[in-house]
Amino acid sequence: MVLIVGELINSSRKTIATAIEAKDKAYLQDLARRQADAGANVIDVNCGTSFATEAVLMAWLVDVVQDAVDLPLCIDSPNPRVLEAGLTRHRGKALVNSISAGKERWKETLPLLIGYKASVVALCMDDGGMPRSVADRLRMAEKLVPGLTAAGLPEEDIYLDPLIKPLGVDGSHGPEALESTRALREKYPRVHLISGLSNISYGLPRRRLLNRAFALMGYTLGMDAFILDPLDRPLMSLLTAANALAGRDEFCLDYIAAERAGKLLE
Repeated sequence: MVLIVGELINSSRKTIATAIEAKDKAYLQDLARRQADAGANVIDVNCGTSFATEAVLMAWLVDVVQDAVDLPLCIDSPNPRVLEAGLTRHRGKALVNSISAGKERWKETLPLLIGYKASVVALCMDDGGMPRSVADRLRMAEKLVPGLTAAGLPEEDIYLDPLIKPLGVDGSHGPEALESTRALREKYPRVHLISGLSNISYGLPRRRLLNRAFALMGYTLGMDAFILDPLDRPLMSLLTAANALAGRDEFCLDYIAAERAGKLLE
């Protein structure tokens, strides 16, 4: 089954930044519950717009969300101090977003993954910046996967992110992302592949339409985890149907259960 990381508790969204600043527990907990009810397996927590107090707020936010839902959280920050603040409060196995092959980020983040036995989103990039080709992503993965497994992380705890770039910037970004997914899946059959789904549609009209199409195309090529809006019912319905069609839903039991729960939308 595809892993869904609910993306909505992220302070890059104005309503979330306001709620975090106001310590509006009720609003944030309601949003966490609605994402869980809609089918999210993991809840992302990000308070990165509060630079000066991000670590303190992350610890608070982890407590608030975990009091509302019994799901693992994705501790989302490029700052290792903030990651550790969230991990110290997290109950059970967390997902860390993220590590890369960049020297400083690797050095500062890897000990946290090992110490807290966390899963990790591993970005296919290094100090040279964003990947520019399928070959770039494979080259980064060849650093990330062996390095993480040598340090003690099981392959099943690694979520490679090929870093999807906006289609509106360059029409080749769609095929590049899909081919990267296929190539990474072929090379690393036991490692997870994840993407921030909305990146592909940035700056374009009717973004949800592009997101839904890309999710299905990526899923068929091996993408098995997405950071997305689980309140997008057509998208969640399509992924439930795709899971059944891919032979990953024995006797279509998950599909039937979703229908009975009123979660499927044509």
